[in-house]
Amino acid sequence: PFVGQNFFRGIVINQDLPFGKDAAYQLLKGTTYNWRRLLLCLGRRLFAFFNRLTSEERETVLIIDDSTYDRSRSKMVELLCRVWDHSSGRFLKGFRMLTVCWSDGASCLPLDFSLLSSADAKKRLCDSQKPVDKRCCAHQRRTEATAKATEHLENMVKRIRSAGIRAHYLLMDSWFTMPATVTALAKHIDVIGMVKKSPKIFYRYNGHAMDLMNIDGKLKKRRGRAKILASTLVRLKGGRQVKLVFVRDKRKKDWLALLSTDTSLPDADVVRIYGKRWDIEVFFKMAKQHLKLAKEIQCRDFDALIAHTSICLLYTSDAADDRRGVVLWGGGGGCLRGGGGGGGG
Repeated sequence: PFVGQNFFRGIVINQDLPFGKDAAYQLLKGTTYNWRRLLLCLGRRLFAFFNRLTSEERETVLIIDDSTYDRSRSKMVELLCRVWDHSSGRFLKGFRMLTVCWSDGASCLPLDFSLLSSADAKKRLCDSQKPVDKRCCAHQRRTEATAKATEHLENMVKRIRSAGIRAHYLLMDSWFTMPATVTALAKHIDVIGMVKKSPKIFYRYNGHAMDLMNIDGKLKKRRGRAKILASTLVRLKGGRQVKLVFVRDKRKKDWLALLSTDTSLPDADVVRIYGKRWDIEVFFKMAKQHLKLAKEIQCRDFDALIAHTSICLLYTSDAADDRRGVVLWGGGGGCLRGGGGGGGG
């Protein structure tokens, strides 16, 4: 993508390369390469570099979100399924790419991802037929692809923290901020997330089980055009105490609710820190539009999709002895951290 060529023109029919197309496809389709470990190791090195440049007073966060991996024109891709695209409001063929990123508010580092198919075999358009050893990474990836997204969240956070990467908070949108998920993740890191308005999700408020709308009706709102309307402490089903912060929705005459497991955090800080979640949305846009994620390669092999996605998430850095800095995709596109040198991709 950096030289304006796709995989076919840049590698398959390129006679100037010192290797052939078979070597490239063999690398992508390999079943024993631990691409997850490579991505996490590089993320740890970059985290150590950025952490020295980041003030201790600035909150660093982990961000969990998913995005559609569109393969609408495909028919025989392994584990291909029908997924719901929230942006277009329709079903398409492809995968859900569940991703965890680290951010300090200025830079966004992808640390782990999982390409998810459907746990329901009826929704999968093409099952896996490639024979793989159950001890290799390929078998583990295929097992993960057919599990629910919420089953991966705690394992992802544990892997990242065991690698020595630290963050103050974990940010999630309303699709993941469920009481059971929050309780499990809060054992490892404080959680801040948007709460879904649902009559089926209950919180214990003043000794009574109430949904979010009923809790909002019991609270006394701030007068005028205050952005933060109210806040209160509630308990989840497991007994954990959390804070709910109700804020004004600028798009319409309504309100939104944020949940924080750190009950000592001021209301304004809860809103401000949650705003850093937008970094992962910018990252998805950069990966798809500039690095041609899901468009640049047309392999049917599931291992090749994992390998190509990992390569797209890896970052371009200068040589070890060149101290100009590290090039990465940041909040507003290509940016240079470390001073000096030229910006961009």
